[in-house]
Amino acid sequence: MGLKEREKIIILIGALAVAFWGFDFFYYTPQKKKIMNLKAEIQAAENKSKESAILRTGVENLELELSRLEKQLQGHPQKVLQGEEFRAFLKQLAGESARLQMKMISLSLQEEKLSPSPEKKASSSLPHRRVAVHLVLHATYNALGNYLKGIQQLPFMVTLDLLQVERKEELLPFLVVTLELGVRVFSLEAG
Repeated sequence: MGLKEREKIIILIGALAVAFWGFDFFYYTPQKKKIMNLKAEIQAAENKSKESAILRTGVENLELELSRLEKQLQGHPQKVLQGEEFRAFLKQLAGESARLQMKMISLSLQEEKLSPSPEKKASSSLPHRRVAVHLVLHATYNALGNYLKGIQQLPFMVTLDLLQVERKEELLPFLVVTLELGVRVFSLEAG
């Protein structure tokens, strides 16, 4: 019993279909999955590369900012008061207020308290401490402006942390002025 021509063609087409299916199932589909995995890995690597480029530029910017701040900080030790200079500073505040016909009501000092947290241990090794100078004055508006300009022109670093101006009818033409100045003073231990 011989196979007819039609049966031979159907068997050939079936064999070819099985061969294509085998090729697709055993070779093409696994290779396609590998290609997809490799594309995903390439995408992840590109994302990491972009992130590292962004981080690198951020680190470079931070290094530039750090070097700028270090240069700026090098000028600050000359702007930190020593013990005798701090007393002279306080006398100058009082003298300047008298010169501008301002009445100094109170002057008090408060040293900054350092907390023993691990982050602040590095800053506690600095050779200076911060002192807050609280002033209450009776002054005219123009005298107050001149007083603040005089403080700004001092040859050391003084920060104005609080400025409060109140008007009271019984003190006119004077205003009640509350100032808080921050001053860096060399510690006695650091000398």
